[in-house]
Amino acid sequence: MTTLDVWWDGPADGPTNMAADECLGDEAVARGGPVVRLYGWTAPTVRLGGFPPLAEARAEPAIAGVALVRRPSGGGAIVHGSDLTYAAAVPRDHPLGGRPQALYAAFHAALVDVLTEHGVRGRRWPAAAGPAPAAPAFFCFDRRAEGDVVVEAAAGGPAGEPKILGSAQRRLAAAVGQHGSLRWRAASGGGAAARHPGLCDLHPALARAPRDVAAAWLDRVATGLGGRAAWHSGSFAAGREADLGTRAAAYASDRWLARR
Repeated sequence: MTTLDVWWDGPADGPTNMAADECLGDEAVARGGPVVRLYGWTAPTVRLGGFPPLAEARAEPAIAGVALVRRPSGGGAIVHGSDLTYAAAVPRDHPLGGRPQALYAAFHAALVDVLTEHGVRGRRWPAAAGPAPAAPAFFCFDRRAEGDVVVEAAAGGPAGEPKILGSAQRRLAAAVGQHGSLRWRAASGGGAAARHPGLCDLHPALARAPRDVAAAWLDRVATGLGGRAAWHSGSFAAGREADLGTRAAAYASDRWLARR
């Protein structure tokens, strides 16, 4: 039986969250199986993908004055602070370690199932029929990639299917890391262009039990992997403070932020 080890951490700043995500890969290798960390942010923070130039981010008026951090994976910019962020990792020799879309599906399909049980109509975005746009949108939640979770709004809400979950991956030496953002509410930091609606905006009834929805989501992920979720009572950072501090300093450096 597969055990999905899960930590539900409190909020942290951008560099510390990036450092903890990186450490999660080591933890997956040490345990020989999948691990997950759920967390928040101490202040609104824009997490840039590995490719957008820093100059482009600083020229975007919708995020003027918002803290910036850069993640090592690809994708667009995400405004964190009003979302639930997750990071997952599996050893590279795990059955999901060599199947990128399967790892995405493990988390995204589970969320669609849980939302359906709560009366929310959602689906995973289909594969693109043609080439990707030459100039993809700056914000991740203005993009649609294969497997992204989109939902229909409740009666009286906006038309269309807003995106509420997107993820990205990074292949490490011995593990595969995946992280994503489950949009709870529109971002509290930044201008209108950065305030993409979240689940509680689209379906206000879910605002009564967001942690229950999140817990059911991870339990469903574990079930889909043929096992169960093991919820740890302490923070993932406990006992790793020195390592996290060293790694966070690298993510906080101007050299890392301005690598593009």
